[in-house]
Amino acid sequence: QKQERKKGLMQQLLSGKKRFPAFVPSAGKEGLDREWQKIRLKNVLDYEQPIKYLVSSEVYDDSFNIPVLTAGKTFLLGYTNEEHNVFQQLPAIIFDDFTTDFKWVDFPFKAKSSAMKMLKPIDDSVNLRYVFEAMKLIRFPKAGHKRYWISEFSMMKIPYPEPEEQQKIASVLSAADREIDKLQGQLEKLQAQKKGLMQVLLTGEVRVNTTESHEKH
Repeated sequence: QKQERKKGLMQQLLSGKKRFPAFVPSAGKEGLDREWQKIRLKNVLDYEQPIKYLVSSEVYDDSFNIPVLTAGKTFLLGYTNEEHNVFQQLPAIIFDDFTTDFKWVDFPFKAKSSAMKMLKPIDDSVNLRYVFEAMKLIRFPKAGHKRYWISEFSMMKIPYPEPEEQQKIASVLSAADREIDKLQGQLEKLQAQKKGLMQVLLTGEVRVNTTESHEKH
């Protein structure tokens, strides 16, 4: 439910259909009454190739410290002990050049794929979190196995309000994400508890006292 609510909120806030009172055009609010412009991603984002950040060994271990990431669904592949050339220009968006999947990253990492691009704001006026959320609404038709960022995806346009409004939208959507992450953590904890309960109940390690059960009912 929270995820669906966030999707609806994104549709309203990132399209300008819903605006915060401080940014609604009215007399006496100079600089805040302009219509939102549309801007290409290449005009707000710079990119870096991952070559120097690539992990050299696929021997991962949870006792190691450095996360190894992919921009695909797996995201976290494991942990490496390779502490040289770790990407630390954070936060950043990692982008899979072949699938156009992308992820938000705010912790140091090593990369696995040479097809990944690290996207960063082109200057301090760009709110990276706002751009990340706006990118989620892009409907991009893929055709064939090729690299997309430079030739096509970076040419896509997003709505682009003034920096103050970007910040407000980004903070509201980030708060929604934190709430969803908290609920997801609670769900995973309950699932782990259920798994443990299944192990002892379905193997007969723990038996249900049917007499007590009937008395309680």
